Amino acid sequence: MRPLDDATPSRGPGKLAVAFCGVGMLGLLLCSCRERAASPAPLRYLALGDSYTIGEGVSRHARWPVQLSARLRERGVEVGEPEIVAATGWTSGDLLAAVAASSLHPPYALVSVLIGVNNQYQGRDSEAYRRELRIVLERATAFAGGDAARVLVLSIPDWSVTPFAAGQDREQIASHLERFNRVCREEAERSNSRYVDITPESRRAVADSTLLAGDGLHPSEKMYAAWVSLALPAAAAAVGGGRG
Repeated sequence: MRPLDDATPSRGPGKLAVAFCGVGMLGLLLCSCRERAASPAPLRYLALGDSYTIGEGVSRHARWPVQLSARLRERGVEVGEPEIVAATGWTSGDLLAAVAASSLHPPYALVSVLIGVNNQYQGRDSEAYRRELRIVLERATAFAGGDAARVLVLSIPDWSVTPFAAGQDREQIASHLERFNRVCREEAERSNSRYVDITPESRRAVADSTLLAGDGLHPSEKMYAAWVSLALPAAAAAVGGGRG
């Protein structure tokens, strides 16, 4: 017969250490799960516009709102991929109709607006554009939770310098665009939104064909990156609070 001690299951230091280690690992896993569950969701970004916002002629990652989101993340701002409501050829009126028909879920931490080139191209009245843009910016502010400081308004690019304008009255196009951009700036200021003037940058395409997509009209990824550099400080201030 074996001694009683031999028949009793061992509970020595080694097995106790393993047990405590297992409990410790379980505790770490539970803490890690709680931390992941408590991580805040990425900030949401809504981009409203036309062909310039949808990125006609470039890949999805080259669109300026997508580049803007990426640049914000490089700054440590956790913003998700943009929700885009835009299409080639849209006027301000078309954008209003599309927004009304969209299933959007505000509030958004950032809302951008770039609209108006097709109003000018189609010979629409600048004062009619003003009335529609005013409503667009009211909607954008509502989507931003009522905070106009979270709305980014970009000026209309000057397409008179592009090959697409060949054979047309370039001076007249530029003059009309200046009138529309005055309206755009005035309405942005009136609504207390953040205005970013990318028009001078767009004119650099007259001497640099790499700033244009293959259609000779819309911006290339390189041009959009330049716009993003101009818009980034205002966008970062918008999502970070204040009016920097």
